Amino acid sequence: MKVGLIQTRTPATHAAALAHVLPLVREAAGAGAELIATPEGTNVLQKDRAKLLPSLRSLGEDPIVNGLREAAKDHGVWVLIGSALVLRSDGKAANRSVLVSPGGLVMATYDKLHMFDVNLPTGETARESETYEPGDRAVIADAAGATLGMTVCYDMRFPQLYRALALAGAQVMTVPSAFTRPTGEAHWEVLLRARAIESGSFVIAPAQGGRHEDGRGTWGHSMVVGPWGEVIGRLDHDEPGVLLADLDLEAVSKARAAIPNLKNARDFAAP
Repeated sequence: MKVGLIQTRTPATHAAALAHVLPLVREAAGAGAELIATPEGTNVLQKDRAKLLPSLRSLGEDPIVNGLREAAKDHGVWVLIGSALVLRSDGKAANRSVLVSPGGLVMATYDKLHMFDVNLPTGETARESETYEPGDRAVIADAAGATLGMTVCYDMRFPQLYRALALAGAQVMTVPSAFTRPTGEAHWEVLLRARAIESGSFVIAPAQGGRHEDGRGTWGHSMVVGPWGEVIGRLDHDEPGVLLADLDLEAVSKARAAIPNLKNARDFAAP
């Protein structure tokens, strides 16, 4: 199974986002990727809520989502839209991961469970819960011959989610992200490798990178990790680009047989 991870520097408006991501998707498809994954916030990155919220559309009306559905159909590939920032049916906003089939159909969606509400040592703050309504369920889905466990960015700090996905049959954990630069430098690689080792799964993590129009800085360094914790591929920069990797899904069963921690876990009383 060949995957293509798209690293973007998504603009602050929908109008520019599709033109930014489509050439990278075409490049990955042309290189033989069967599953192409984009980062969190593929359709827009705008930290000014007053500008962001009026621009959001429903999933069915979002021009970037629809453009990537057409691209999946044109190239005959699976596309994981790492996340699109969209309006829910109740009028609230969601940070939603979207799996698209080679026929251009939406096969699964996942709303980010864990909101990034933090005060960083650098003085940066974030309050995702002020803008987005969190999801309430974990999601697995089949694509390109593999079972995916769908997660988004800050989710990676919650290992219980990945354990649940692995126990449900996920072989490949998808972790599209827009990681901050200070946390990325300190935690990005070690967290991704830890989630892979704990769950005995592949982890694919397409990322936003660089200095964005809205002033934020994201870490980049998109990465693919094997179920033994080995780094299979990475981009050692924060520029837009494509990362290709071949996944041997038999490695998942081998890793889980060698270290059967998913089976060996025991319930216990909390202190």
